[in-house]
Amino acid sequence: MSKLNRDVLYLIFKELHNDKYTLHSCLLVNKTWCEVAIPILWRNPWKYLNYSKGKFLLDVIISHLSDESMKNIKSQGIDFTINSYKKPSFNYINFFKHLNLNAIKELVKRSEMLIIYNEIIRLFINVNTKFTHLYIPQKFDYQLHLIPEAKHCFSNIEFIRCYTNINDSGLAGLIEICKSVKELELIINKNDNNYGVTRLIETQKSLFNVHYIIFRSTDNVSFHTALETSLIKHANTIQHFKITNQPGTYFLSCFINLKSLELDGYFGVTWYCLKNLSLPFLQILKVNNDYPVIFLEGIIESTSGYLSEIAINRISYDDPNSKILVQTIYTKCPKLKYLKLEFKNNNILELEKLLINCQYLDGLFIIGIFGFDWYRCFEILTRSSPINLFKFKFNYSTHIGCLKLFFDDWKVKCPDRPMKLQLIDEKRRPISEENKNLIETYKAEGIIKKFSNHLYNEDFEWL
Repeated sequence: MSKLNRDVLYLIFKELHNDKYTLHSCLLVNKTWCEVAIPILWRNPWKYLNYSKGKFLLDVIISHLSDESMKNIKSQGIDFTINSYKKPSFNYINFFKHLNLNAIKELVKRSEMLIIYNEIIRLFINVNTKFTHLYIPQKFDYQLHLIPEAKHCFSNIEFIRCYTNINDSGLAGLIEICKSVKELELIINKNDNNYGVTRLIETQKSLFNVHYIIFRSTDNVSFHTALETSLIKHANTIQHFKITNQPGTYFLSCFINLKSLELDGYFGVTWYCLKNLSLPFLQILKVNNDYPVIFLEGIIESTSGYLSEIAINRISYDDPNSKILVQTIYTKCPKLKYLKLEFKNNNILELEKLLINCQYLDGLFIIGIFGFDWYRCFEILTRSSPINLFKFKFNYSTHIGCLKLFFDDWKVKCPDRPMKLQLIDEKRRPISEENKNLIETYKAEGIIKKFSNHLYNEDFEWL
C-alpha cells in the first residue's frame, strides 16, 4: 500500500479531501505520501479555520513573504523580527485553490497588522497559483486587475462570494478578470448596495448555481429588481438556487430548468412568490423554515416525477394541509430516495402509504413533534419499509422501551438489512447511558450497522 505510485495516491487522497484527519495521518507514512497529501490539505485551509488556528495560519502565510516585503512592512511600523518566520519546507501558497480575502482581512485585523493586508494579497497573486474559489469582503476596494499576474491567477475562477456593497474600484477588477463563474454567492446588504453588481452577474458565461443571501429585508425594491432581472438572463443555465428571504419580484418562476431549490427564509414571510411556481425538472427541494404548506404542495405538484430528495424542516402545527402534503409527496414523487419531514399523529397513517408508494426510498428523517406516537411510527416502519430503506434519523426523546421494541421488530422482519441510525434529542442533550448501552447491544447483534448521536438538526452525512 505504501508503494502505490503518485497518480494512484492522488486519486485516492482526492476522494478524502473532506476527511482532514485521515489525510493528516497519511502525512506520516513516508515522503511520497506526504508530498501527495499536502497539496490536497492546503487547497482550502480556510475551511477548518477557527480562532485558535488563525494565528498559526497567518504565521505560515507571513513566512512566505519575500525579504523585500518583510522589510517594507517593518519600515511602515510593524515591529517583528524577520528571522522569526522560518521559511517552510513546502510552498503552501501555490497549493491554495481558495483565496479568502475576507478571512485574511479578519486575521490581520485580529493581529493588529492590517498594514500587511496588501502585501499578502500580492503574495497570493503570482504566476504559480490558479484559484478556483474567491471570497470577497465587504466594501472591497482593491483593484485586483492592476496586478500583472491577476488574469492568470483568476482565469479558472468558478466560485465567487461577494457582498453587494462592494466599491466600484474592487468591482471593476472582478468584472474584468472573472467571466467564467459557475457558482455565485451574493450577499445583499440593507444599505450601500452597488448597482454595478448587475454587470458582474451579466458578464458570466455559464452561471450554474446561485445562493441569494439577504441579511435583512429591505425596502430597496429597485435594487432587488435590478439584481433579479440580471439573474433572469441566466435562466437557461441556472440549475441550483438557494434564497434566504422574500425576493422583490416573481423571478423564481423564470428558472424552469432548476434541479435544486433551497428556501431558507425567516419567519413571518408570506412568500407569495411561490404561488403557481412550476419547476418540472426539480430533483431536490429543501425548506428550512415554516412556509405555508399549500405553496410547497404546489411546487411538488408542478414537478414531473424527478424529485429524489425532499427535506422540509418544519410544518405549521395546525396547518390542516399537512396530511395533503404527505399525500402529494407519495403520489407525485415515485423516484424519491430521501425524505426529511415532520410527522404528527394526525398524518401518521399517511406514512405507511408513503412507504408503499415510494419504493426507491433509502433514507428517512422523521421529525416527531411533542406527543408524537413513536410506538406506532416504529411499527409502521418495520411493517412497510421498502427493501432499500435502512437509513433512519429521528429527533427522538422517549422511553428506552420504545427503541427496544423497534430494534426487536426490525431483527425479526428485516434481518438482512442492518440499519444506519442517527438520533437527536429534542433538547439537544447527548444520548443517555441507558440508550447508549442499548444501541451497543444491537450493534453487536448486527441489527445496527452504524450509529451516531447528533445535537443539532442536521441532514444525514449520506446525502
